[in-house]
Amino acid sequence: MDKGRITPAWVSGLKPGEIFVFGSNLEGQHGGGAALLAYERWGAVWGQGEGLQGQTYGIPTMHGGPEAIRPYVDRFIDYARTHPQLTFLVTEIGCGIAGFAPADIAPLFREAVAVPNIWLPQRFWNVLDAR
Repeated sequence: MDKGRITPAWVSGLKPGEIFVFGSNLEGQHGGGAALLAYERWGAVWGQGEGLQGQTYGIPTMHGGPEAIRPYVDRFIDYARTHPQLTFLVTEIGCGIAGFAPADIAPLFREAVAVPNIWLPQRFWNVLDAR
């Protein structure tokens, strides 16, 4: 695993070309947690729950279990593959307000391990390393 690709525990600023990847809800109501930060600081769009928004990328996590989240993570990984000029800083999506643990969500990012412009939180790497 590429340990150089660790999302900081707290993202306080973004460089040009960096994208803040956050957990959202399908309705795009960015009212708390990382979603609120994305909305207030980096251009997340109220009413847009998924995809690129300013210097952010939303992944819906509030509508079901990990298998319901998987298609959105897969689309994100495909998007990152086709935009290698960007660096995607994935936060611990689903592990705040949505109530999941890293062990629930990290496996959804297995394919991201091979995508060099996707950075993951340390706790996601810990889960992926263990499997």
